[in-house]
Amino acid sequence: MSNVLILGANGRIARYAIDLFLNETDAQLTLYLRNAGRLKNMESNRVRVIQGDVLDIETLKEAMIGQDVVYANLAGDDLEQQAKNIVEAMEATGVKRLIFISSLGIYDEIPGEFGEWNKRTIGQYLGPYRKAADIIEASDLDYTILRPAWLTDYDEIDYEITQKNEPFKGTEVSRKSVAALVVKLAQSPELEVRRNLGVNKPNTDGPKPAFY
Repeated sequence: MSNVLILGANGRIARYAIDLFLNETDAQLTLYLRNAGRLKNMESNRVRVIQGDVLDIETLKEAMIGQDVVYANLAGDDLEQQAKNIVEAMEATGVKRLIFISSLGIYDEIPGEFGEWNKRTIGQYLGPYRKAADIIEASDLDYTILRPAWLTDYDEIDYEITQKNEPFKGTEVSRKSVAALVVKLAQSPELEVRRNLGVNKPNTDGPKPAFY
């Protein structure tokens, strides 16, 4: 049985991941978020909820104690500092395994017309994601960074991955698919260690996501 700390536990990918962890694994979950009141129907005896900010390093360290895996589902202009705090707290408490959600496009790795569209649409927001990824990769942690394509709420698990040095594929992927990959990585600590993965639904190539 593994102990999994989910940072940003009210995030939309995280909510899918929580369901998968509870329904398909025996993991014990610690759900960490700024407003605990946002989480409803969390009565499972395998769940504890901590109200805290990742920028509060002492509360974060306390939450890390006894964890096997940290899964971070975060955003914001302060993502670089959040990443620094995660690395510091994990190093202080001896936790090694980190799964961190980033964004497509942080390495200008998307080819063709979709790459240009993505850059125009969200390029100005990607700086903190790139800086956070750089901090994590410079650490000694057993990290896996995920760079999902544009996200949908389709009820499906259908994805493929690309490595950091490969061109990104596809334009979209379901949140449930990303969550399924998170759970797979959490349950298989040796899988894709110190890797940085693009995540997309196969056969969704095009100039932009079909739903946009």
